[in-house]
Amino acid sequence: MINKELLEILCCPKCKGELDYKPEASALTCKKCGKKYDVKDDIPIMLVDEK
Repeated sequence: MINKELLEILCCPKCKGELDYKPEASALTCKKCGKKYDVKDDIPIMLVDEK
């Protein structure tokens, strides 16, 4: 589980939107743009694919 203090300061690197954490899905989802970021071993993988 990701630390609450960390969740409060994280934002989407793509649009700077607020993130919603779903522990059962092991993912963070941006509430603004909908981009999903995986969480592996309680570490958010917040890389924006360049396309």
